[in-house]
Amino acid sequence: MEDSISHNPLAGVIVTVVNDTARVITNQYGLFRIAVPSQDATLLFQHSKYFPKQLSAGAYSRMLVQLNALEESAEDAVKKAKAIARERSSNGSNPNYGNALMGTRAFFDETYGTLYENKFIAAETQIPSLFAVDVDRAAYSNIRRFVKLKERIPANAVRIEEMVNYFHYNYPLPPAGQTLAIYSNYATCPWAADHRLLQIAVRGKSVNLDSLPPSNLVFLIDVSGSMAMPNKLPLLQAAFRILVNNLRSNDHVAIVAYAGVPGVILPSTPGSAKSKILNAIDYLSAGGATAGEAAIKLAYQIAEENFIKDGNNRVILATDGDFNVGQTSDHDMEQLILGKKETGVLLTCLGFGMKNYKDSKLETLSSKGNGNFAYIDNLEEASKIFAREFGSTLFTVARDVQADVVFNPHTVRSYRLIGYENKVIKDDDSASQIGGGIIGAGHCAVAIYEIVPQTGLSPADSLLAAVHLTYRENTDTTIKRLFYNVPDNLTTFQQSSDDFRFASAVALMGMLLRKSGYKGSGSCNMVMDIAKRSLGDDPGGYRREFITLLKDLKKSKNLEQ
Repeated sequence: MEDSISHNPLAGVIVTVVNDTARVITNQYGLFRIAVPSQDATLLFQHSKYFPKQLSAGAYSRMLVQLNALEESAEDAVKKAKAIARERSSNGSNPNYGNALMGTRAFFDETYGTLYENKFIAAETQIPSLFAVDVDRAAYSNIRRFVKLKERIPANAVRIEEMVNYFHYNYPLPPAGQTLAIYSNYATCPWAADHRLLQIAVRGKSVNLDSLPPSNLVFLIDVSGSMAMPNKLPLLQAAFRILVNNLRSNDHVAIVAYAGVPGVILPSTPGSAKSKILNAIDYLSAGGATAGEAAIKLAYQIAEENFIKDGNNRVILATDGDFNVGQTSDHDMEQLILGKKETGVLLTCLGFGMKNYKDSKLETLSSKGNGNFAYIDNLEEASKIFAREFGSTLFTVARDVQADVVFNPHTVRSYRLIGYENKVIKDDDSASQIGGGIIGAGHCAVAIYEIVPQTGLSPADSLLAAVHLTYRENTDTTIKRLFYNVPDNLTTFQQSSDDFRFASAVALMGMLLRKSGYKGSGSCNMVMDIAKRSLGDDPGGYRREFITLLKDLKKSKNLEQ
């Protein structure tokens, strides 16, 4: 159900069967389900601000209905425009963030993995900075959800690298024939005058959508009782509809839904049968306990049975993470996913909801299962992931990506990796337990170091650090290597690129939210000033949205001024 002009979904439309008692109301995503007595039945659609419409149910199992708005006075139009502007300013694009959901609320049943900030390490120790490189972005949209709901942000929900990598950066694509490329920038640090900032960017090759390999996808959808809230299953259904509409005829989709017992809702079906896939999604309903362990095993089984050689084989898990039947601890789920890692089936985790959202479990699953992780807080975020960033979300060009950075003690006294705390690989981590991250088609992963430089003149070699990157291409088990020397080419922060400054602003906001002991003279006003001056090329307006988020944070008690 949508507006005929804006094509926005229409909530609150009353749908009735003429000469019958059947009656439903569309949800916030314009979706409805109604039982009709026969194919001869007529449906009546009514909304106070739109002309009514009657349509024959016919043989349709699903239909797209458009309503024409009633004419409104110029005064009403102005009021409506102002109201929409106010709503977007305070609530973003999420229809779930209305006044009914505002107010004080305890999020005591959400779980987040404990993070301990990386400390400064003396460069003379020659201890390499080794971490898994990926572009998970769940933390940023989750933080946005807390801000819009005017709630306190848990410190452990703030994963700075996921905030930084939420945004697009304009580093060049790799040269032809190369999967990854490494770039660096080095500048003064705005929150610590005697420190420096180093940004290392890993850019993945771009792949033309027309030449992307066929996909074998298994949607693993949580329909347990905890998913019954409006911002969970209904939003999940709307999000997957966006993904389905981007499928090609050579793609295949199966659907496993799980509550008390997992079941195959849809066997592997070609992307050309969109109506069949959408019907299966539309008819999902929530209820029961969460059999997470058994469901994951079933989803991987189906993915393996329909495996496409040299294709994109992936399980897409969508849930609030509230597993409560079977193996439930983060460690148990980690072992389960590690056992599936070498099947060649990748994992995408999508988090939904609030109050009982289990971020720790989803982050664990994605990091151990050659996967990526996103949190969908509104329909706009679903469009970003499944439409505008379709290729980079679902198509991996490099997996098991690890960065090994060794700093030159002649130019660097000490260094600190900002963020990536749960992706740092220590000496006692075995190769089987830590496989690195993944880089999607066209993705750019940014890592930021805060550096205390050596005093005095730089040596003649002017080398700041050496980067050793290891990875595997998506369909190849061979370990590839890429080497890069970071030059000691210092510039002032003001003269650095828009990308450098904006990423630094996001990192500083993360430190402020974590009440970091390393924030120096950083403040909300400093973040705002840097961000406003570094918007640059902003496709999708996400950097401008960051400014709006900052304004909301300044009004709250979450961020120091």
